[in-house]
Amino acid sequence: MKKALVLLMGIALAIALAACGNKEDKSAATPTAGAQASGQQVVLKATNFKFDQTEYRVKKGEPVTITLENSQGVHGAALKEFNVNLNNGNKTATFTPDKTGSFPITCSIMCGTGHADMKTVLVVE
Repeated sequence: MKKALVLLMGIALAIALAACGNKEDKSAATPTAGAQASGQQVVLKATNFKFDQTEYRVKKGEPVTITLENSQGVHGAALKEFNVNLNNGNKTATFTPDKTGSFPITCSIMCGTGHADMKTVLVVE
């Protein structure tokens, strides 16, 4: 009886882990339907207390797909001007910038002592 229960629990755990892995892979492979084929791509690479670039440039009126990649720590990215909030559950967003200027992107998940300094800028030309 104990062996059957342990076996059943092991199978349930294996199925749960397999389902979680497949869900993650799908979101990484297809961030937004049709976005990869056209439009501008911005990849925010986040490490502890910094993004990989001080600014990202895009063109006004053209769709932008923005993707967050965490390579160290747990981070988010907020681009309030265009209502974009990326985190572990939502790693991509597509929007069309309708105005020019410089717009701050900040880390939206408290990531430690350097969190307040974790900023970059989206420049729309």
